[in-house]
Amino acid sequence: MSKRVRTAVFPVAGLGTRFLPATKSVPKEMLTVVDRPVIQYAVDEAREAGIEHFVFVTGRNKGVIEDHFDKQYELERTLEDRGKVEALALLQADLPSAGQTSFTRQQEPLGLGHAVWCARDIVGTEPFALLLPDMLFKSERGVLKQMMEAYEKKGGNIVAVEEVAPESVSSYGVIGRGEGNDDAFRITAMVEKPAPADAPSNLIISGRYILQPQIFSLLAKQAKGAGGEIQLTDAMQSLMTKQDFHGVKYSGQSFDCGAKVGFLAANIFYALDRSDIGQDLIDELHARGLEITHR
Repeated sequence: MSKRVRTAVFPVAGLGTRFLPATKSVPKEMLTVVDRPVIQYAVDEAREAGIEHFVFVTGRNKGVIEDHFDKQYELERTLEDRGKVEALALLQADLPSAGQTSFTRQQEPLGLGHAVWCARDIVGTEPFALLLPDMLFKSERGVLKQMMEAYEKKGGNIVAVEEVAPESVSSYGVIGRGEGNDDAFRITAMVEKPAPADAPSNLIISGRYILQPQIFSLLAKQAKGAGGEIQLTDAMQSLMTKQDFHGVKYSGQSFDCGAKVGFLAANIFYALDRSDIGQDLIDELHARGLEITHR
């Protein structure tokens, strides 16, 4: 029987250079989609999937992320005194319980694989989930929850994937698809940013993983790869020779909030889906001469 996945790792040490100057003093993970920071959506997704321990791999100038997941006594007292019950309840609902969060530093920008390795002593010898906060998913059931269901059936390592246009595969990590249905199929290959003619499929890795702890020993000796960084995909390729990997072609829509267009699209889609502001947004856009309908 597979060990239960209780811990999730969130790499949040990136500099956010694509959003300068906004990210000069504000971490990119704290930029808001409507009224919630991007990192909060990832944590909510992990909590829905049953995660109990949230591990953040941070860097310099990221202290505000730690503050976000801590109590704000003055703010809570002010809201209570002013009778703002709904706002207070919202804050408290988002707050992890005492001892559920851990923070460690990635002192050098050596890539995603290095960031994951920095969490090794906190994660220990159990399987863990890895969520890249830049990727935001809109779905009835969270993507990680869908992956947990696959893990309960298959064990091993699970990777979320989605389809892209074949000509776009050179921008992503691409997998080869083996037998199985969309909810859990065997992964036969992983290739980082292949030329379209060399890609094993048009299924790309989407920023959500469930990994076995043996990945840490591989990352410890992993040579630098593309961009002079320690690449997680390289270590996963090594682990594939010893353990099973399964893919989940998840149900839902993805938004790359690490890119400006993806971030703006997420704000629009999430706002339109809100019962409290969706219609007001449509009315405002119509008043400004932009025709849009709420699907």
